[in-house]
Amino acid sequence: MAGVNKVILVGYLGKDPEIRNLEVGLIRASFSMATTEVHKDKNGNKIEHTEWHNILLWRGLAENAEKLLKKGSMIYLEGKLQTRDWMDKEGRKHYITEIVGDSFQLLDRKEHSGNQNNPQHIDPPKMTDINGGSSDLPF
Repeated sequence: MAGVNKVILVGYLGKDPEIRNLEVGLIRASFSMATTEVHKDKNGNKIEHTEWHNILLWRGLAENAEKLLKKGSMIYLEGKLQTRDWMDKEGRKHYITEIVGDSFQLLDRKEHSGNQNNPQHIDPPKMTDINGGSSDLPF
């Protein structure tokens, strides 16, 4: 039986996407995303728990993130968990778990303005595919 590695998040960007153009011609966007769960304790007090997630987007999806997303944007994101490791200068091994996005949808309300031809207005994408139609993965 094959395994399933699927993540679905709805939350807010903690910072603007950081865009990197890699030497091999790939574009990568990375940002943090917060999800908050709210419940009440036995005394009826509201309890909030915020979890922070490290997000990576590649290729066309990264380009769309650069155009559409900013700190505070609310998005729906689908992807998969990926853990990687590296050695620091002192020889210590470090690990990080990230979510590699397959698609996202901007959930922010559109800004209403009197100018319908506002060149800065970009309609949000429909669930954008990470590969832009290609099946090559950068990792």
